[in-house]
Amino acid sequence: MNKAVAEFIGTFTLVFFGCGAAVIAGSVVGNLGIAFAFGLAIVAMAYGIGPVSGCHVNPAVSLGALLAGRISSGDFVQYVIAQCLGAIAGAAVLYMIASGKLSGFDIAKQGLGQNGWGPTYLGGYGLGAAFIFEVVATFLFVVVILGSTGTGAPSAMAGLAIGLTLTAIHIVGIQVTGVSVNPARSLGPALLVGGSALSQLWLFIVAPLIGAAAAGFLFASGLLDAKK
Repeated sequence: MNKAVAEFIGTFTLVFFGCGAAVIAGSVVGNLGIAFAFGLAIVAMAYGIGPVSGCHVNPAVSLGALLAGRISSGDFVQYVIAQCLGAIAGAAVLYMIASGKLSGFDIAKQGLGQNGWGPTYLGGYGLGAAFIFEVVATFLFVVVILGSTGTGAPSAMAGLAIGLTLTAIHIVGIQVTGVSVNPARSLGPALLVGGSALSQLWLFIVAPLIGAAAAGFLFASGLLDAKK
């Protein structure tokens, strides 16, 4: 149960800080600030809950770890449930704070940092570009995670490496999809915002899982795992 609690708190923190930077402070800090908010949230949680659960805070990461033989199927199920609930809670608390703005807050117009694509979303990228970005970015992200936490890796630096990788991914991809690489992170805001955020949610579940599965299989095969 302690692992589930840790994953809930970690995913809550990622959504609250990352999406919160976009919703509450986006006009001040810009895309670079939002990117660092997501990355620093991961760094903080890696050291805060990493010793308890490994700080996956992401169903795609948990899938990669499962396929690489790092966690059991029981842990996988427990992690995913906790991550999804944490993301929903994080989005809900963010909405409560954002809606308290005295000049008004319209969730349909201002959103909650939800992911998406299309001509009216941020950079105006299409479905194909969004899908490719999410698969490739998640693959690279999970490769860094599995590699930096594997046998022989300097584990003390893993949290920093993982967080900086997520920052770099956001710097490149915010204009494309808002960056998911994490089905839970996309689920939380989409459920509250509804509309196109909810109808496009499938991509931010399917694409990250494909990318993570590819990384997990590479480590399971021994091609990227030092211990094999």
